[in-house]
Amino acid sequence: MRSAEHGVLCTAGARGAIDAVPVCFALVSTSIVTPVDTVKPKRTTELVRLKNLDRDPTATLLCEHWNPSDWSQLWWVRAYLVRRSVQHVGNALLEESDRALREKYAQYRDTDFAELVLLDVKTFVGWSAAGAHSGGPEGTAHLV
Repeated sequence: MRSAEHGVLCTAGARGAIDAVPVCFALVSTSIVTPVDTVKPKRTTELVRLKNLDRDPTATLLCEHWNPSDWSQLWWVRAYLVRRSVQHVGNALLEESDRALREKYAQYRDTDFAELVLLDVKTFVGWSAAGAHSGGPEGTAHLV
């Protein structure tokens, strides 16, 4: 999961439908941090995913690697997450999260974030062609 360039964050919409959106993220300890950035154009920083997480703090992040010419390199990881409340996010974790995003994405090095969203990883599953066993497609994921 660490090596994934991006992921797809899935949250529950107001009417129960799943809202899925590509996100940049970094893994910090046992949490995922994803920014609300000001680099990419958007109408507002009051994003639907934030409203969804305010209503229901659970989410799923799906990351995958696809190589069309070498399927032995395929893998995916699905992390089940719960948004950490703002009261439970200390300055040290915010600073570490900010640093991790800036190290991972060059586009973030000289910009400010509107917000950092921290999500605790509760469980995760995944699959890798390199580590596939005959027991089925899903198994214990590693933070690739």
